Amino acid sequence: MNEHNAQTAGWNFDTSYTRLPELFYTLMAPSSVRAPSLVKLNERLASSLGLDAKALAKSDEGAAVFAGNRVPEGASPLAQAYAGHQFGHFTMLGDGRALLLGEQITPAGDRFDIQLKGSGRTPYSRRGDGRAALGPMLREYIVSEAMHALGIPTTRSLAVAATGEKIYRETELPGAVLARVAASHLRVGTFQYAAQWGAADDLQALADYAIARHYPDLPSGDGRYAALLQAVCSRQAALIAKWQLVGFIHGVMNTDNMTISGETIDYGPCAFMDSYDPATVFSSIDTHGRYAYGNQPNIAAWNLARFAETLLPLLHEEEERAIGIAEAELVRYFDVYRGEWLAGMRAKLGLFGEEEHDQALAEDLLSLMQKHHADYTNTFRALSAEGTTESGPMLFGTADFGQWRERWRARLARQEQSHEESRRLMRASNPAVIPRNHRVEEALAAAVERDDLSVMERLLATLADPYAYSPEQEEFSVVPAPSGPYRTFCGT
Repeated sequence: MNEHNAQTAGWNFDTSYTRLPELFYTLMAPSSVRAPSLVKLNERLASSLGLDAKALAKSDEGAAVFAGNRVPEGASPLAQAYAGHQFGHFTMLGDGRALLLGEQITPAGDRFDIQLKGSGRTPYSRRGDGRAALGPMLREYIVSEAMHALGIPTTRSLAVAATGEKIYRETELPGAVLARVAASHLRVGTFQYAAQWGAADDLQALADYAIARHYPDLPSGDGRYAALLQAVCSRQAALIAKWQLVGFIHGVMNTDNMTISGETIDYGPCAFMDSYDPATVFSSIDTHGRYAYGNQPNIAAWNLARFAETLLPLLHEEEERAIGIAEAELVRYFDVYRGEWLAGMRAKLGLFGEEEHDQALAEDLLSLMQKHHADYTNTFRALSAEGTTESGPMLFGTADFGQWRERWRARLARQEQSHEESRRLMRASNPAVIPRNHRVEEALAAAVERDDLSVMERLLATLADPYAYSPEQEEFSVVPAPSGPYRTFCGT
């Protein structure tokens, strides 16, 4: 791309990651593809990044860049090295099918990674082909943008480009590349890689980089790295609480899929829960339920313990003191998580202030929902819709729910806020729509099998304002008819 085109598109790259020691990355160009075409461009996100969305959409510029055939001026494409525990087993990983183009500096001065996912083989590919299929890339687009609309910290999807080539998994599939936007792609696994294969100076350089990029307000001095651990634990506690509050199941909570920034990353076998059940698992490879919905808070703590282990040399020169510091922060993680979750549940139930038995009130409702196989989202949606419970899910007609409802109403009556204020709080805290699994599959089938994006566009428009409670959202809140267990796949 010449300089004029770069200025027209609005690319404004820096790559601070290349100022880290060289063991953390490999510089390389994306692999070109046969016939790139732009499938979907997130025009609003593009504009917020300082990019000219119209120029990217109407010329071959966007397709060439987002498919990897053209490297924008100022970009320094690289594959990042990292390690990680996958289903509890430690292994060397790295960007096996992704390249970081660089960091886009927005007009406001903010810095965001622009990564191409599915851009070809890298030195970290192991046995993979480095490519991605159109369906999983569109799935990440749909779900990550839905998460953003729900107010949950997440990586975002800037564009999906078709490659004009086929890839081979169980069957022949159309190839695609996703352009992903992130606060950064620093992971717990990045620190595990530094601790395992780097020197002490490499680990410290990485920690200092993470602080400068994500936690610049942390105090300097001896407690700097303990403060980093505390900050990461707090952000992850808040993030996991938000997942639980909307019934989101990540599906593959390996340590390489936990960010230092506190954003949700990697939308492979993810899905949203229908009937409430803490044991819910969708991922086809999670055969023992390690990453089930109810396990997510504890798995996050396990991952953070691995992060803490990498930081021990920086926490204190005496190992025993370092372990004590780490253990204290991990205990605090659970305190922060429980506080965030309970505050969220109070809001979902329209409760202001705090009372001793609020947690029991929330947990008893969840137990009833599990007992009666009630839909998670629609139960809270019905409670929020008009502030009544006379109509709604079958759960509402049961005797044990009637007893719970009396306790709830008594709690509402004890607070100063009006019924209308409680209803507004509930509607702002309980989404009317989520990306229902059958709706996502419907959109992907239309796009991949019939080259019809209209189903996905309508779904995206509905999910863009999940708290609207509009008549147009009614059909998207319908629970699918009972069928066999829903299964999701990594798409790798």
